[in-house]
Amino acid sequence: MPSSPKSFHGRPFPLSSRRSSLLLISSLVIGISGFVFGITAFLWPIHEYKCLNSHPRSVRVVWERSDGGGASASDGNRGLGNRHKVMGFVGIQTGFGSVGRRQALRKTWMPADRQGLERLEEATGLAFRFIIGRSNDKSKMSALQREVAQYDDFIQLDLEEEYSKLPYKTLAFFKASYALFEAEFYVKADDDIYLRPDRLSLLLAKERNHPQTYIGCMKKGPVFTDPKLKWYEPLSHLLGSEYFLHSYGPIYALSADVVASLVALKNNSFRMFSNEDVTIGAWMLSMNVNHENNHQLCAPECTPTSIAVWDIPKCSGLCKPETKMLELHQMESCSKSPTLESDD
Repeated sequence: MPSSPKSFHGRPFPLSSRRSSLLLISSLVIGISGFVFGITAFLWPIHEYKCLNSHPRSVRVVWERSDGGGASASDGNRGLGNRHKVMGFVGIQTGFGSVGRRQALRKTWMPADRQGLERLEEATGLAFRFIIGRSNDKSKMSALQREVAQYDDFIQLDLEEEYSKLPYKTLAFFKASYALFEAEFYVKADDDIYLRPDRLSLLLAKERNHPQTYIGCMKKGPVFTDPKLKWYEPLSHLLGSEYFLHSYGPIYALSADVVASLVALKNNSFRMFSNEDVTIGAWMLSMNVNHENNHQLCAPECTPTSIAVWDIPKCSGLCKPETKMLELHQMESCSKSPTLESDD
């Protein structure tokens, strides 16, 4: 018997038989195609669900303009379902001129590869991302996209990256991080401090009675009224001669309840002062949160209990951070000391 009609060269079928055969073959083709299409349509949502829950590390956050409120993820992250759950989310504030700082960080306490970041998250319960805005300079944006593609450890905000707009960037950061991560604490950190993630984890894991908590190295000081000074405050007439108690800017943490209140705000609801740490401090004062002062977050040198090390008060971070961070990481007292202070 021949294997198929194409290889059959005997007497031709009658016309009616050939028509019946063609009709049968066409029906079979249509039936098989419909079956394949049905199976594909059934399995496709499962495949898509897996992709959406792979949690790409770098995302671009676009702000909803209607009410100045929430944020949504885009560029490969549309439709992200549940927020990624962690104990704490740490947003490392960085800029276009801080490539060297980011490289130094990736050589010290912040892993440079995805697997390393995942292991750090599993060990500490903390997720880390660099936080950066946008620039009108195409060459800067191109360089950033190459770095994003290489390391995949950014959250990009739809906001112009300018030092004078740090209060706005900080509010955008808290709104974006709340939209993407479900955390007990949200930590703002600068890219020029030496951090011990293991000790930061222990600090955030402490049991607290107050659900609204503001953790930082607290300070007071004179309000700068001289326009020639770096920390000049144009709205000094509203503040008086001395600042209220607030955290130094290089690192502080807000509990989830506090950030939820910030997320609910319209972008122009609260007054923005010139300095970001003062702005956040003013908001915390008005929101009646619990101020938790911890000077291990502003240690001038590595100690058995230091959490964040920077050159206070000489610099508002580490002086020459690209080299100082690497030097500190080589010191046993900084990188190799135990998480907890010895009882001996």
